[in-house]
Amino acid sequence: MSKLTKNVISFAFIAMVFAVAIPASAQFTVPQTNLATADLQATAINIINLILSLLGLIALIMILMGGFKWMTSGGNEEKVGEAKKLLGAGVVGIVIILAAYAITQFVVVQMQEAMSQSV
Repeated sequence: MSKLTKNVISFAFIAMVFAVAIPASAQFTVPQTNLATADLQATAINIINLILSLLGLIALIMILMGGFKWMTSGGNEEKVGEAKKLLGAGVVGIVIILAAYAITQFVVVQMQEAMSQSV
């Protein structure tokens, strides 16, 4: 099997796991964003949070793929190296996403405080 085929099969397996696990969760709800009635600031915050959530999901999938690849490598050093790269990239992605979330929260709080003081 080619490398591309193996990656597609791995991704499909992980996607199936999520497709089965997420609807089975009793607490899974679709967030109500109210984009049509919210003000511009709330809309921007909702969009940023949605984008960061999707990026976090992608980073989590990368970590899971790296772990799966490592577990199925059979001791092959080349495959273990690829798995380590995936795990490293996923962890770095999560760190960057958390930093972006912290910066976003800080900016939003500072803007809200500035707006409340000016009124």
